[in-house]
Amino acid sequence: MQLPNYDFLSDSLEDTSTRFVTFITPGLKRFDLAILTTNRFYGKKLVTDLQFGKTAIIGPDDLEEEGYLEHVFNLTEEEGDELRQFLYFVVGTVNFTD
Repeated sequence: MQLPNYDFLSDSLEDTSTRFVTFITPGLKRFDLAILTTNRFYGKKLVTDLQFGKTAIIGPDDLEEEGYLEHVFNLTEEEGDELRQFLYFVVGTVNFTD
């Protein structure tokens, strides 16, 4: 199939790993997440909030950035702190690959 006037900058296929997790925080906030591990994005994870359809590329540096999770996922400060605590266990350290 040909797509006239399309200028592809990238088009690749990769095997990935996806973790689906649902949990309720101590503050009673429910999260339904899909966490995708890929070789792209410098070892960061794609984290998708399945309830609201919001996705972010998240690594340890993003977890340290004040207000980042709250902004991306439209959370209160308390909800962001609780999600951050969980993601510290999931994200791990970033490994640079060529």
